[in-house]
Amino acid sequence: MKELPILFSAAMVRAIMAGTKTQTRRVVRKQFEADAIVAEVPAITPEGWQVSGHSGRWWDDASANLDDAVPCPYGRPGDRLWVRESFRIGEDLGAGWEPWMSTGDRFVAYDSPAADEYCVPADYTIPRNAREVHNCEGTDEHWRSFGPIPSIHMPRWASRITLEITGVRVERLQDISEADAQAEGVKHSLHLPGGRFARENFAHLWWTINGDGAWEANPWVWVVTFRRLP
Repeated sequence: MKELPILFSAAMVRAIMAGTKTQTRRVVRKQFEADAIVAEVPAITPEGWQVSGHSGRWWDDASANLDDAVPCPYGRPGDRLWVRESFRIGEDLGAGWEPWMSTGDRFVAYDSPAADEYCVPADYTIPRNAREVHNCEGTDEHWRSFGPIPSIHMPRWASRITLEITGVRVERLQDISEADAQAEGVKHSLHLPGGRFARENFAHLWWTINGDGAWEANPWVWVVTFRRLP
C-alpha cells in the first residue's frame, strides 16, 4: 500500500467532508491518441502469471506496445491519498494576553472549518511567512495566526483527511456522466431559472480551474474514486 499527497481546493474539501465528493479527475500527463482504446495492463503475480487486477498502468490496446504504458501517479485501489489544503498555524494566547507573555498551544486552522480541528506539535517551526494577528475579531480571546500557507506546503502531520482509493480508470473528460458529475461534488441547478445539469456545472468548474479551451480539448483523464477514512 502506498500513501501519496493530493491537492484539493477549499470547496472540494468541504464536499469531501460532507460526503458528496467521491471522485476526482486529473489530466493524464502523457496523452493517448484521440481514438485510442485504453485498457489496463494485466497485473503480474510473483509466479509470473498475468491476472485480472490492478497493475496501476494503462496502455493503448490498439498499439499492443506495453512499453508505452502510462502509470497512474495517484496509485491503485487500496492505496491512500492524504489531502493537502490551504491552512494556517494558530496559537491560543488566552484572555489575559500581553505582548511579553509566552504563547500557548498551537493548532491548525483550515480554509474549510470543521469540528475535528486538532493541536499540532508544540515544537513546530514557525513558517517564514508568519504574521501576527492580535485579537482580530475584537473578542476576549487573543491569538496569533501564521499564514495563510498554500496547500502545496502542507506537511503530512497537518493533514486531517485521508482517502482510500476504491477505483481507478482512464476516460475522456467529456465522457463524464450526470451521476459522476455529482460524485465530483458538483450539484445540479435545475431548480433555478436557467439552471443546468450537474454535468454542465462540472464543465464550468473545469473551465474555471483549467482555463479557456480546457473542456473543449477533451483530454484523457484519470478517474480516481475514493472513500474518506474515519
